[in-house]
Amino acid sequence: MKKVFRLVAVIAAAAIAATAFVAPSATAASKVKVGLAYDIGGRGDKSFNDSAAAGLDLAKKKFGVSAREVTVTVGSDSEREDKLRLLAKAGYNPIIAVGFLYAGPIKAVASDYPNVSFGIIDDSSVDLLNVAGLVFAEEQGSYLAGVAAALASKSGKIGYIGGVRIPLLQKFEAGFVAGVKATKKSATVDVKYVTEPPDFGGFNDPAKAKVIAKGMIDKGIDVIYSAAGGSGAGNFAAATDAAKAGKKVWTIGVDSDQYLTASAAEKKNMLTSMIKRVDRAVYDVIATAVAGSSVNDVLDESGIYGRQYNLALDGVGVSYSGGYITKYKAAIDKAAAAIKSGKIKVPTKP
Repeated sequence: MKKVFRLVAVIAAAAIAATAFVAPSATAASKVKVGLAYDIGGRGDKSFNDSAAAGLDLAKKKFGVSAREVTVTVGSDSEREDKLRLLAKAGYNPIIAVGFLYAGPIKAVASDYPNVSFGIIDDSSVDLLNVAGLVFAEEQGSYLAGVAAALASKSGKIGYIGGVRIPLLQKFEAGFVAGVKATKKSATVDVKYVTEPPDFGGFNDPAKAKVIAKGMIDKGIDVIYSAAGGSGAGNFAAATDAAKAGKKVWTIGVDSDQYLTASAAEKKNMLTSMIKRVDRAVYDVIATAVAGSSVNDVLDESGIYGRQYNLALDGVGVSYSGGYITKYKAAIDKAAAAIKSGKIKVPTKP
């Protein structure tokens, strides 16, 4: 009965989306109040949170919706739940939580507010009709970054720095290593994580990430991909220091096109960024809310709804800012086409 009810709900919601989204009125849009809950670092982290903020900004510009943004500072489950309840009590709908660490808190709050639509970035574990799991094929985008890294490396020694050793960040690692190895079999990839769970400080510890990057550089590594949120700044700083010492070290950013927010010195070393379209996911949730519906693709048979953003949906990819990987575009495009067709199956685990 539960699955039947869910199927009916999905069909009904899809029907609403097919009609209502055609031309939402300005009046309807103005009544939508969006709540956006960032993780630690918030707007201004030049990475994950900023990508979410970009999606909100675009939706505000296009639809004229009002919004309230909140950011956790301590990072406990209780603080996250308090932020979500604050938004729900104030009438914000939809409410979007940025990061998988909101999974427990959002389940608790969404259960108490069944008429409010919630979205959560990077999680698809919440089994509630009013929660959309917004997940990404990070391994696919990271594979393309691995192709670029292998082609750009002169030493054949490449590095990967993850924020915290968790399954999500290991998807980045697995895809990146696979892309490197498929492009240059003799290349090696040194893998390090800033912290180990339950310590999630690795997403905002650039000093420690810089130490790790420096250690890699000292071993002859000349391309380093960091998937570590705010900690990625440490990787960029280490490459800048290396340049001053006469060593060329390429960096690869993550989530947003980090070349666009890098300093002049950092731009000289930023090979590319693995773009994860968190902005698109946030925008989709808001756009469908304006249309009177929700993001409700079926993610699995257990009744988890939301959307997976992969290469086929342009949900992940690599940036060409700076022009450094333009000469590798043919190889990158070939790999992307093979992934989309299913010829290349990108691993999600190391």
